[in-house]
Amino acid sequence: MGGNNTSELGFEKQIWDAACVLRGNMDASEYKSVVLGLIFLKYISDRFEAKHAELVAEGDGFEEDKDEYTAENIFFVPEAARWEVISAAAHTQEIGVVIDDAMRSIERANKKLKDILPKNFARPELDKRRLGEVVDLFTNIRMMEHGDNKDILGRTYEYCLSKFAEQEGKLAGEFYTPACVVRTLVEVLQPYHGRVYDPCCGSGGMFVQSAKFIESHGGSINKISVYGQDSNPTTWKMAQMNLAIRGIDADLGRFSADTFFSDCHPQLKADYILANPPFNLSGWGQDKLLKDVRWQYGLPPAGNANFAWLQHMIWHLAPNGRVGVVLANGSLSSQSGGEGDIRRSIIQADLVDCIVAMPPQLFYTTQIPASLWFLAKNKRQKGKTLFIDARSLGTMVTRKLRELTEGDIAKIAETYNAFVDGTLREEQGFCAVADTRRIVEMGCVLTPGRYVGLPQAKDDGEPFEEKMGRLTAELSELLAKSREAEDQIREQLGQIGYQIE
Repeated sequence: MGGNNTSELGFEKQIWDAACVLRGNMDASEYKSVVLGLIFLKYISDRFEAKHAELVAEGDGFEEDKDEYTAENIFFVPEAARWEVISAAAHTQEIGVVIDDAMRSIERANKKLKDILPKNFARPELDKRRLGEVVDLFTNIRMMEHGDNKDILGRTYEYCLSKFAEQEGKLAGEFYTPACVVRTLVEVLQPYHGRVYDPCCGSGGMFVQSAKFIESHGGSINKISVYGQDSNPTTWKMAQMNLAIRGIDADLGRFSADTFFSDCHPQLKADYILANPPFNLSGWGQDKLLKDVRWQYGLPPAGNANFAWLQHMIWHLAPNGRVGVVLANGSLSSQSGGEGDIRRSIIQADLVDCIVAMPPQLFYTTQIPASLWFLAKNKRQKGKTLFIDARSLGTMVTRKLRELTEGDIAKIAETYNAFVDGTLREEQGFCAVADTRRIVEMGCVLTPGRYVGLPQAKDDGEPFEEKMGRLTAELSELLAKSREAEDQIREQLGQIGYQIE
């Protein structure tokens, strides 16, 4: 992932390389749960063992008291499910059964984990010798949080998620948003405290990055309340594990559910909403939701859910709430199905705070150009919208994938902060501020390029007359060479009996 997948890789890559060996003939989508499940199992085992040793040292006999663990948000691990039991069985054909039984035992002991952990390690197609080697790798590298390795297991989980996304391609959109995109949303919104919501949370990346932001600025993740949901049951389980590893207590609903039809948080009014909904989703069920109270700005078209997602989020905003959402660029200018009218209504309600056009090739899952929408119920700059054209930012990290650097993300966030503070100096080709009247004059199209213009050409210091003289001389020379080449071609063709007029 951005920040970890191009440098300082150690244990994360070891685990991934072991996972690739373990894979055998399984699809990436199948062995994903195997690898991530093992990471999670080792995490809760290390956390439990550290607390267990602490209680033994105290000598009061409370080391098997479940309440001692749950009071500190540590999962209780029954004796038969502890890592020493799993490690002892690593080189037996029963290792898959032992891990599955351990998962079931942990679920029974911890209601939060009921029906969440993977229990598919005994499957015949999973090579038990290789599975044992991966268990050995986990055993030999202790992953409790301490010193420089504080975040190692969470980083490993994230790293493997990104690699699975790379392998699964288009299907990865269901569970993964590139970390650099999420960090951009988080750095602009700065969710220090309050209710944070993601109505299509995937593997929980928005919440993880929010927690990282808070901790990096000296705050506490206990100051935010996390709410989310996802319609994919496998992805929903991945999110639960990802957040548990991070120590984030989240309400993702009692089960996976469709946000439009089974809103898990119908009364929620969030302070921050961060989301990357499926781009241009069709067949989302509009015909069954024609009178839905969420469509305050117009009925979204049946063939595209972009403005259904946007209005769902606006509906869930607190009076001072703010939204950061990734949408396909078509949402900036589309007129079909009434989308232009909906966008106009949202603009005239003074909800659009900032639009950022993102660079291409940021996503594993799609080449569709994307933008970031930032909405606010109570904007600091009333009647104004900031436009940022960030399409030239980013660095190619592979032949197909681009990442925003830390500097790129900081530039976008600092530009937004200057706008909010009223100190922004507009930069042609990069950022500009437009009032609502001008946006309406532009047909309520929100494409940043229309407002920021083209970048100014750099002055190379050469006087115009001199430059034109030099360029016309170069052009004259090129034309002469072109005529010479044409004469040679005519001559060659003439020698074999062909004439060109």
